[in-house]
Amino acid sequence: MTDAHTKIENAEHRLREGLDTVRDTAAKVYHDAGDKAAEALDASKETARRTVNSLESNPLGILVGGLVVGALAGVLIPRSAREKSLLAPLGKRLGETAIAATAAAKAAGQSELGELGLTKDNARGQAKGLVEGIVKALTTAGSAGAKAVSQKTPG
Repeated sequence: MTDAHTKIENAEHRLREGLDTVRDTAAKVYHDAGDKAAEALDASKETARRTVNSLESNPLGILVGGLVVGALAGVLIPRSAREKSLLAPLGKRLGETAIAATAAAKAAGQSELGELGLTKDNARGQAKGLVEGIVKALTTAGSAGAKAVSQKTPG
């Protein structure tokens, strides 16, 4: 019996040592996980702070970024048949309105320029007159320079 008793005591001792090792390992893992969680929380707070500062300093960039993301989502997500049937008339109307607005803006701009005397023909004539004036000025300056050099007496 003594031999069996010794075996049981050895098994109990090994079991206690194993439990102690598991307990120590679990405590270490728990402690390390807490440290990592605290570091991650600090890092996420810093990232959130930088993001808020960036948003406050550049709201237009965020708007443009949002529009780009929306456009990409619109391109990548396929339209359903129901969506096509509902939005096709709206798209057609928007296109027609944009064309009409462009034509109206062009007509208004041309009218305003016409009232100011800035037509294509007038602009062409003014450019031609400007070039002729520059050529005349250069010719006169060249002639005056040549005359001054020819009148100079050797010293």
